[in-house]
Amino acid sequence: MTKTVRILRHSLIDGPGSLAPYFHQAGWTVEYVEAAHDDLSAIDPLAADLVLPLGSALSVYDEALFPFIAAERALLAQRIAAGRPVLGICFGAQLIASALGSRVYRAPQAEIGWYPLELTGAGPTGPLRHLAPGEAPAVMHWHQDTFDLPPGTERLARSALCANQAFARGDHLLALQFHPEVTPRSVEAWLVDSAFGEHERRERIETIREDTRAYQAQMQTRFWRCLDDWLGRAGRA
Repeated sequence: MTKTVRILRHSLIDGPGSLAPYFHQAGWTVEYVEAAHDDLSAIDPLAADLVLPLGSALSVYDEALFPFIAAERALLAQRIAAGRPVLGICFGAQLIASALGSRVYRAPQAEIGWYPLELTGAGPTGPLRHLAPGEAPAVMHWHQDTFDLPPGTERLARSALCANQAFARGDHLLALQFHPEVTPRSVEAWLVDSAFGEHERRERIETIREDTRAYQAQMQTRFWRCLDDWLGRAGRA
């Protein structure tokens, strides 16, 4: 039977990147929900085999301005409570943390660029081992917010600037603060939309482009292995 992944997308600039070809090649049906426009209350939170909330330039605490955030958090909370597989990326991971009762807030310093992960807890023996520094020397980070580790979850990775880069609950929930899905095209779209300071803009853009050429392909290969591993575990959960 064909499996279905329901991708919760928040803007055109924050797309699925390498996730779309991964799932298509694996024979999954890919469904998109435009979270800011579709009626999230009409969606069965348990129906798809996997729900995958993506990134966004918004913050979880923007819900007074964007009510869909509360509706999406409620959808994720119902699915997580039922033990159904959820994979969150960046804003998606922050939404998951919020759905589990944790605070999401502005980090002391934005983390933008290619930096290594430090695996913690069960990280070195679980699916994220494929993204360890020896496997993927750096991964893409692009976020200004962070969150407290939700109760009942296990921290899997940190970075120099962010204590919570990945966490899990059992085999059915994986939340990633970083961006393993990016492609050169999506990174370029973010650079076009970036707001670096005038004096650092050229250097930051050129450095990120150079690092994308150096690290993206290897990260993508390792992330697909991570997905193979995690989805296999989630399917047995």
